[in-house]
Amino acid sequence: MKYAVAIVGATGAVGQELLQVLEARRFPVRSLRLLASERSAGTELPFCGERVRVERLQPDSFRGIDIAFFSAGSARSKAFAPLAVQAGAVVIDNSSAFRMQPEVPLVIPEINPDAIRAHQGIIANPNCSTIIMLMALEPLRCLSRIRRIVVSTYQAASGAGARAMQELLDATRAYLSGEPYTPTVLPHPYAFNLFSHDSAIGEDGYNEEERKMIQETRKIWGDPEVAVSPTCVRVPVLRAHSESIVAELETRPPLDAIYAAYRAFEGVQLVDDRARNHFPMPIEATGRDEVLVGRIRYDAGTPNGVALFACGDQLRKGAALNAVQIAERL
Repeated sequence: MKYAVAIVGATGAVGQELLQVLEARRFPVRSLRLLASERSAGTELPFCGERVRVERLQPDSFRGIDIAFFSAGSARSKAFAPLAVQAGAVVIDNSSAFRMQPEVPLVIPEINPDAIRAHQGIIANPNCSTIIMLMALEPLRCLSRIRRIVVSTYQAASGAGARAMQELLDATRAYLSGEPYTPTVLPHPYAFNLFSHDSAIGEDGYNEEERKMIQETRKIWGDPEVAVSPTCVRVPVLRAHSESIVAELETRPPLDAIYAAYRAFEGVQLVDDRARNHFPMPIEATGRDEVLVGRIRYDAGTPNGVALFACGDQLRKGAALNAVQIAERL
């Protein structure tokens, strides 16, 4: 069976990655409708050896569509996803619009695929940082319940979109040339700098990105008691987020059992060569489907603690690939 597929936000970084993933995985596409703002309408994008014209997103854009991938921000998802469902499509949404709604499944297919069955027309793709963290922790969780997570993220420009990636390139060229550069996409100088994640800080001191990691982890795991303490930072890397993670387990398994669990887990690649000091790096995670995990060790300061370092491509497993995997499960 083949499907009529729509991509909302097709000209954005995630939208273009969706096209590549659908083609690479030979998803059974019968027809493809690319949707974006009026500014991008008329653009042509490559898919399976052809050029597909981008159409302006409108309320009636979803007639005859079976699966609609949304990656155009929460405002457009809230406005148009219900219309897509009314037209008969299943929506896989990459924004934060529906993630915490109780009736909307929040899915990482390697972790909670059964949640897909409960959908009522909309399935939410988790935040990229949450996906990478939980993929890196799931092999541990298969061995013992995780009580607490302390995580620091090193997030690439790709998480802020194609314009942020271009700003990093432009700012770096200017810096190396000794020329002034004023950022317009991100709030601080980006070349050779890092700063707290560019999302709003709440009264509790956590920003929106950190709050997503807390709430989404509890929903995906079905564990409202797990404690999550994140600190999210933007770093001058084009794509692929990195995360330093300490997990406190109820019981601490032997290290050989931990390594065996990581080697066996689908979607994770163990990169842990102590002799060569070779561990996960964003440059090696870029373009990869797997989340790279290494620097695995018992944490010296946490009871039953295990520390590790992970890298994952934010545009692939952190967004487009996870969404296509959900569609494949459907």
